[in-house]
Amino acid sequence: MNLDTTKISSFFETEYPLNKEGLKELLGLFSVVEYKKNTQILTSDTEEHQLRFLNKGAIREYYASTEKETNINFYTKPQFITDLSSFMNDTKTKKYQESLTSIELLVIDKELFRTILAKYDCGKSFIDLSFQKLLKQKELFEYNRVTKSPEELYQELLIYKPNWLQSIPQYHIASYLNITPETLSRIRKRIS
Repeated sequence: MNLDTTKISSFFETEYPLNKEGLKELLGLFSVVEYKKNTQILTSDTEEHQLRFLNKGAIREYYASTEKETNINFYTKPQFITDLSSFMNDTKTKKYQESLTSIELLVIDKELFRTILAKYDCGKSFIDLSFQKLLKQKELFEYNRVTKSPEELYQELLIYKPNWLQSIPQYHIASYLNITPETLSRIRKRIS
C-alpha cells in the first residue's frame, strides 16, 4: 500500500511545526492501515499503543454503558484520533471509536513516536499543544452541553460542523445532542 503523507504533513506544518529533518523521519515511520465500515478502532478499558491519524473516512467516538451509547465526537477531517490521555500517560481509555465509513489511518507505534520526539527535542511542545487543544475542546463541549438547548447545539453544528450533518447518520447526531432522533427531526423541521 502506498503511503500518502500529504495530509498528515500539511497537518503538522499547520498545527505543530517541526524541523524538516524531524518531520521527514517521523512521516517515514508511519504505516497505512485500512478498516471497513462499522469496525471498532478503540475499545474502552484498553491502552493506546499507537498514534493514529485519520487520512480518509469518518469515525465516531463515544462512551457506552449497559443502557446506551453516547456520541462525544466525530472525526471527518484529516487529524489525530488517538486518545492522547491514554497514549501519553500509559493508562486505559474510557472511550470507544468506530468507523462510520471505510477508513484509512496512518499509524505509528508509541515507542517509535517517543524516540523520534526525543531525538528532535520537539516532544514537549507537541504534547503540550495537543493537550491544550484537547482541554479547550472538552471544556467547550461540556459548557455547551450544560448551558445550551438541543436546538441551539444543532444550530451551532449547522454553522461550525456542516460536514458532520452531511456525512454522519442522523441517529448518531441525535445521540451527540443527547436527544432522540424524533426530537432531532422536529428541530430540523423548525429550523428549515
